[in-house]
Amino acid sequence: MSHSEDPLRYLTLQFLDWVAATPRTYGDAIDAWRTSCPRLTVWEEAMEKGLVRRIGVGKMNDALIVITDAGRSALKTAHLPIAAPSGRNSQRRPR
Repeated sequence: MSHSEDPLRYLTLQFLDWVAATPRTYGDAIDAWRTSCPRLTVWEEAMEKGLVRRIGVGKMNDALIVITDAGRSALKTAHLPIAAPSGRNSQRRPR
């Protein structure tokens, strides 16, 4: 992994930790992880790489985003300190 990929890798691991902490909906993920920077598509890339998946039918915003076995494995093998969100705003990613 190149040095330029390190921030994206860290954000991806932080996202996986966020998803693993409690059930999240697609709407939660869009709200907390959207970005205006096309190079930081963290949650979209996690979906493409099979680290998380969307389950459910009906309204798209109500579908659940869940961590996959591959995502859990990525978290277990990561050697980065991951801080889980805490407090009143735990539904949002830390800024």
